[in-house]
Amino acid sequence: MAKKTEYSIHLDNKFGFLQLIDVNETVKAVTDPWFNQTLTQVNDCVVRLGVFKKGEFHWHKHDEEDEFFFVLEGEFILETEEEEIRLQPMQGYTIPKGVLHRTRVEQPAVILMMEGSGVQPTGN
Repeated sequence: MAKKTEYSIHLDNKFGFLQLIDVNETVKAVTDPWFNQTLTQVNDCVVRLGVFKKGEFHWHKHDEEDEFFFVLEGEFILETEEEEIRLQPMQGYTIPKGVLHRTRVEQPAVILMMEGSGVQPTGN
């Protein structure tokens, strides 16, 4: 089992309505190995950017909300108790509420996540 990585999680809504969201500029500014930033809110959901250079996120679940992952760059690995899913650029996957999962990378990856605005990224 790999060593737990320190997480840099920012729940503040970085971009409000009617603002240009430049993902490339945000990605370039990231120095943390495991970075998560809420980009914007859409109705009752948030869109988050993940920039993951190395490591893994701990096993967790969200009891009340589903979670959608979409890869922009690199390879992103989702694990459940049942399977391992390797997502490539322009691929997505939804983890339903209540499913124990973790995410990890073996190479740098940039992803978008969409989930209910009340979701705690670290799980319940």
